[in-house]
Amino acid sequence: MKKMVLWLIMPLWLMGADINWSANFAEAQVKAKKESKPMLVIITTEQCRWCRKLEATTLEDDKIISMINTKFSAVHVTRDKSVYPKNLSAKMVPMSYFLDPNGKVLYSMPGYWSTEDYQSILDDALKRYKK
Repeated sequence: MKKMVLWLIMPLWLMGADINWSANFAEAQVKAKKESKPMLVIITTEQCRWCRKLEATTLEDDKIISMINTKFSAVHVTRDKSVYPKNLSAKMVPMSYFLDPNGKVLYSMPGYWSTEDYQSILDDALKRYKK
């Protein structure tokens, strides 16, 4: 009986999953080094409608969440408010940066992307990290 209840509840846990954002850039970098993962830094602003769309759609997709949580050390920062390296400029937002654990930029991509396209961007970033 207990196993049956667990099988019924498990999909609810997975569906309610969130991205495990680090609290700040420094924490994300420590995690990236410790786990030998690339970093994902997403820069947004408070009044950006495309940022909200990325957050509400693409970054809420279960496959995207799972991939980011397992393959990246992720941090979400706010332009002009958060502390992060100056070389990660974000003239356009949202901006997704992919860095190696030492902070070297591997790849960057501005703008809102659909789930399918963002999945491809994540795949490309992983390939560049593994080279």
